[in-house]
Amino acid sequence: MPDFWTDVDRHLIRYGGTFTPAIIERAQGSYVYDSEGRAILDFTSGQMSAILGHGHPEVVETVSRAAAELDHLFSGMLSRPVVDLARELTATLPAPLQKTMLLTTGAESNEAALRLAKLYTGGWEVVSFSQSWHGMTGAAAGATYSHGRKGYGPAMVGNIAIPGPNAYRSRYMRHGTYDWQGELDVAFDLVDRQSSGGLAACLVEPILSSGGIIEPPPGYLAALQAKCRERGMLLVLDEAQTGLARTGQMYAFERDGVVPDILTLSKTLGAGLPLAAVVTSAEIEETCHDRGYLFFTTHVSDPLPAAVGLTVLDVIARDGLVQRAGELGNRLRAGLLQLQERHECIGDVRGRGLLQGIELVTDRQTKEPADALGAAVTTRCFELGLHMNIVQMPGMGGVFRIAPPLTASEAELDLGLEILDRAIADATAQSRARAA
Repeated sequence: MPDFWTDVDRHLIRYGGTFTPAIIERAQGSYVYDSEGRAILDFTSGQMSAILGHGHPEVVETVSRAAAELDHLFSGMLSRPVVDLARELTATLPAPLQKTMLLTTGAESNEAALRLAKLYTGGWEVVSFSQSWHGMTGAAAGATYSHGRKGYGPAMVGNIAIPGPNAYRSRYMRHGTYDWQGELDVAFDLVDRQSSGGLAACLVEPILSSGGIIEPPPGYLAALQAKCRERGMLLVLDEAQTGLARTGQMYAFERDGVVPDILTLSKTLGAGLPLAAVVTSAEIEETCHDRGYLFFTTHVSDPLPAAVGLTVLDVIARDGLVQRAGELGNRLRAGLLQLQERHECIGDVRGRGLLQGIELVTDRQTKEPADALGAAVTTRCFELGLHMNIVQMPGMGGVFRIAPPLTASEAELDLGLEILDRAIADATAQSRARAA
């Protein structure tokens, strides 16, 4: 029988970071199970996606039924699941968001959104955060600054970065308080100086996940939208990870009282299956259609993932998962704050709902990043039966992204916190022993 890891070395392209040292055989609920039968608590919901946990029985039933009845169609054909999902999805959104396009990945949805924005405004320049992650395809990669830019030649023309609103590490402080408005004013002064007159869109995440769980302060998104309005730009919000109850609200932008011109969804919409959406107003859609808008893929408007999306919305509404995410998020945050009291290396706890982050530092005063300690904690967590995801950005290797399923139990959250507590204690003790 072929050796698994030999085949990995021989046949797989390494596409980022290192592979987890386990062969995963199955998954159920909040756990994945390796080939040795070991249960590993999944604090990342797969790729930050499986909000209903793994193998949710209603998702399984939907996939089985849809695969047998109607799985894939020619891109010009429509089916009831696609139209039904578009209707039900926009029913969860404020006006004027009412027009939907269903795709497969977050990168695709951001590509489609940026093409809408460019065609609608007549511009081509895109502003995004310096710690952003929007995908690895052309325009999405051009608007991604967290990592992955070097070695591939010039990015798409017209991309402009502004500072991510990182209150913990901002250089913009006034009287000991984060001056986010001043930072934003300076950022857009630089945008204006760099622009060649073609500003089209500002594409941002309401909470920057790959950038280190950076949450803009209240009022920031409204001020950002005002900057866009002044310049004739569209505000595009990428809620791939924050959408559909994850933050304790159906959409993260609801906290700030803003409505984006275009909303992109993925990850959580399919609860682990490949499904994404672009949602915009009838006015923007009509204008772009009249101007010949073109964007389709092999799997645009596929019925099987659309049927899954309908199931996801049904379960969220029926089981009260928006409220549940808020309640569990409060419990998770309280536990993380208790860990911060016990471990000097935890410099910051941040996030919202069931999307939380902790940042490890070597010193709370200097805030020097603790990349090596973060790697050691990750390894120890996995040894103890907890899968944690660490940010891969240089200098941010001590930032953990914590996103359990919305269906996780209180006991599972508490177990994860217990394992994390022990892993930090073990890793710091080992670090001190090496330094002695």
